[in-house]
Amino acid sequence: MKLQLHVWGPAFNLPSIEAQSIPPSPPTGELPALQNGSVWVSRFRNIVDYLRKYSNGEWDLDRDLTDAGQADNTAFSSFIESRGQALIDLSLYVSSQNYNGNTSPAYGALLQWPNQWIFPPKLHSAAKARTEHLGLSSLDLQAMEEERQRKQSAAVATGQIPKNFIQSPRETVSGLLGRTAQQNHFRIDALTGEFFEPLEAMLGKKSYLLAANETDSPASLDCIALGYLSLSHIPDLTQPWLHESMRAKAPLLSAYTERMRLRCFGQAPVEVAHAFEPLSAPPSSLPWRAPGRLSVAAVGSTLLATLADSTPFLRDIRMNNRLKQEAESEDSELNPIERNALSMFADASKKDMYVSIATVVAGTAALVGYMLHAGLISVTTQSEEEEEDEDFEMFNPGQAGDFLGSLGDTGIF
Repeated sequence: MKLQLHVWGPAFNLPSIEAQSIPPSPPTGELPALQNGSVWVSRFRNIVDYLRKYSNGEWDLDRDLTDAGQADNTAFSSFIESRGQALIDLSLYVSSQNYNGNTSPAYGALLQWPNQWIFPPKLHSAAKARTEHLGLSSLDLQAMEEERQRKQSAAVATGQIPKNFIQSPRETVSGLLGRTAQQNHFRIDALTGEFFEPLEAMLGKKSYLLAANETDSPASLDCIALGYLSLSHIPDLTQPWLHESMRAKAPLLSAYTERMRLRCFGQAPVEVAHAFEPLSAPPSSLPWRAPGRLSVAAVGSTLLATLADSTPFLRDIRMNNRLKQEAESEDSELNPIERNALSMFADASKKDMYVSIATVVAGTAALVGYMLHAGLISVTTQSEEEEEDEDFEMFNPGQAGDFLGSLGDTGIF
């Protein structure tokens, strides 16, 4: 059986809309995922290691690296994954204009129902959570407007703003863009410089990042770099600040990204049709295979999982289970101490959650028991309800008219 690499699918003229991410289908729960029969391997570094072992070293891109080169390969791979992911999160997801105008429609063209409605908002929220510490949430204009409305509502509720004054015109989009551009310019400039400039200096005029001479071949570092740099350089976005920053700060890195893209993905742009209709679509340099239709069971499982993730109690259970699986996974990149700590944390969190639930249930039961004992609430039996119904049926409506007429005679009405 041939090896199969499962990815999100084409977008922005690239083979995948994500450098690395966590979406729906593979047993590993992550993409990219390599399948070899019943064996599944996810995450870039794990896939590289598996291919090296599977080919007995023949497919090892790092076999010619010195010890120092191996160390640089590991260090800069981690650097690219951490810093590059943050910038892509900000560019494709946190930025409202790019997410609504480019990223969300791209996912809509890739995913089948109901995933096209479920996963983009989840990825959007995850990206915002990952980048919250960077202080650039103002890129999300929708969140800014919602926060403004919440503050205004709170001010009205506390009497700080008279209700007559809350009908003032909303701030225009152009006004928000102008203000947020000024607020974000220096922070974005610093973040992009911290990412692009070290790689630009490392590359220099070499063909590849770790190359010692012109005859050297690309290493695995060049592959992970292409994944993140191409999503920074290639997409034509509504707000192309990441692309513009890369061109300005790292012209050699921009040329390197374009050169690697052509070598790995071919001259022609990668289209969505290549993945869904590989036989009838224009020729592609990549060996695409059309995805299968989602079964009814898969759709039902997706909907149930979404419902569970929206329910606080079930969401916590699923999160703890995922942490436990990560700690026990053979493909985990954690060392034994970290895996043991993560497993203990998952177990402790699950116990705390069960204790909290038991406390709430016991407290509710005690409250209801006290209210019954004090007579604050009563339990009506079926026979009592029947008697009340009989009394109501025996009531003569004419008596009500006579009663109201007598009140009128007394001058009350």
